[in-house]
Amino acid sequence: MQYEAVIGLEIHAQLMTESKMFCGCSAKFGSEPNTQTCPVCIGMPGVLPVMNRKAIEYVIKTGLAVNCDIAPHSRFARKNYFYPDLPKGYQISQYELPICERGFVEIIVNSEKKKIGLTRIHLEEDAGKNIHEGAEDYSFVDLNRAGTPLMEIVSEPDIRTPQEAAEYVKKLRAIVRYLGVCDGNMEQGSLRCDANVSVRPTGQKEFGTRTEIKNMNSFKYIEKALEYEIKRQVKLLNDGGRIIQETRLWNTNKGITESMRSKEKAHDYRYFPDPDLVPVEVNDKWIEEIRSQLVELSDSIRQRFVSQYGLPVQDADLLTSERSIAEWFEEAVKLGGEPKTVSNWMMGEFMRLLNEEGKQIEESSLKPEHIVGLLMLIDKNVISGKIAKTVFEEMYKTGNAADVIVKEKGLVQVSDESEIEKAVDEVLANSPDEIERFKAGDAKLMGFFVGQIMKITKGKANPKVVNELLRKKLII
Repeated sequence: MQYEAVIGLEIHAQLMTESKMFCGCSAKFGSEPNTQTCPVCIGMPGVLPVMNRKAIEYVIKTGLAVNCDIAPHSRFARKNYFYPDLPKGYQISQYELPICERGFVEIIVNSEKKKIGLTRIHLEEDAGKNIHEGAEDYSFVDLNRAGTPLMEIVSEPDIRTPQEAAEYVKKLRAIVRYLGVCDGNMEQGSLRCDANVSVRPTGQKEFGTRTEIKNMNSFKYIEKALEYEIKRQVKLLNDGGRIIQETRLWNTNKGITESMRSKEKAHDYRYFPDPDLVPVEVNDKWIEEIRSQLVELSDSIRQRFVSQYGLPVQDADLLTSERSIAEWFEEAVKLGGEPKTVSNWMMGEFMRLLNEEGKQIEESSLKPEHIVGLLMLIDKNVISGKIAKTVFEEMYKTGNAADVIVKEKGLVQVSDESEIEKAVDEVLANSPDEIERFKAGDAKLMGFFVGQIMKITKGKANPKVVNELLRKKLII
């Protein structure tokens, strides 16, 4: 029997607020364990939570960016469960009245556009973190993360393949990073994804029994975990078994999903309105204030880069993958850089150097004005394209301007025909065999001659003059 998968994703994005959701403790990542806590976030008796207004604004901003309806009235609830990293014994979340509902995002898979519906976006507090490494008989609990504001984005079951799931997460990650509401760091856990997946016979409308998969902290693992789980469910059904509704963990070492616990239902959490928090009232004025803060998102910028600057779609995709990259490119163009040339340098040398050091573009000392200055030197024949690569690397390392580096290192291109002719004559005099082979039809040797001349001139000879002199002397 042929089956199709039905996938819905729950994305948890930690919001980039200075403080936690209901107290004034720092929400900064990476501090010493249990140094960012107070009586409120560790659940001491008698304390009262106070809502973080900025976190609510961030959720509304995200909802507007993904076409959601913003609820004029929402409220927080207590989600009751017991786990070592949940100090209060309940999590403050939202249940029947979330802030955002009924949105959508569009993804492109195999050159086809698809709309993925969003059920809701709600706000909650994060739990702490259990640490199991370093001890055999016990675990540690770090409550620094407990109480940090967490935005949960719940999709409709519109996703059908692991590839669509990965593209959907990539799209939402790009959106929250463009908006500046979440850093999207999946390794640090500030963006996490859980998947609900089931299979059903192709053509059937009713959903099958679903399982939930946790512990997927990269796009690659999302695809691999879903691929494995879909195959597992199909095999189980074909063998006459049945799917059990449960929560499963993705084991990255074994490349399999493993049973964790039976899947809870809403009534298991005994939701009820939090008596310590007033409802959230959102009026039209507040919504419009937040809407005015929205930035242009990647889809719009990508289309504009293609239409306005004439870039290929592949270039536009890479240049809009991060807001900081798109802004860097556009600033270079505004300063006078030719769009396609700037794109080539960014996609080639610049990205190579950034990837080698594991840096983001905003961390680099190389600025748009540097590359524009370099391109001007190339256009004026002050340096050759080959020397430009050396200058580019030096600019990247030092942050110095191209003209300063060229002057300090004596890299000015040689265009004097008489000086270059001496090098051409020397190479031809030392290459009688190669000349004979070239004249016999081995055209590839032209590259050999040019290379030898560049070697003698230390890469400073003007390539155009070199080629013209070689053609003249070899009578091409």
